[in-house]
Amino acid sequence: MSVRKQLVLMATVVFGALGNVSLSHGMKQIGAISAARWTEAVSALLNPWVALGVLLLLAFFAAYLSSLSWADLSYVLPATSLGYVLLALLAQWWLHENVTPRRWVGILLISCGVAVVSRAPALTRKSRPEAAQAEVEVTVNS
Repeated sequence: MSVRKQLVLMATVVFGALGNVSLSHGMKQIGAISAARWTEAVSALLNPWVALGVLLLLAFFAAYLSSLSWADLSYVLPATSLGYVLLALLAQWWLHENVTPRRWVGILLISCGVAVVSRAPALTRKSRPEAAQAEVEVTVNS
């Protein structure tokens, strides 16, 4: 995989984790809102941390779309799940959340799965039955 593609995957991980942590930080400042009063959710966008989180998640989405354009979903999603590790670290250090040993074990299992998936090709070639059939017909007719 090229360096450029690795950078896109890394950007997906970083933007996703930072965006979610920023949203969480901003929403903790705002407090509980309810779906019944949707105007509170709209006004939450005025909080700088929430706005930053939205912008970072838009950057995440752009990088995610880019990666899906050249790799299979079954490769991209596990590869970007390394963001769970970064997210847990940021939640513990920046948001002062208690990340329990059980959560760390779960994150370790996810990371092991990522290691397995990363050894596979990023894009699988699709077999096209109609193309194979056309080759057979050409061979028979020749």
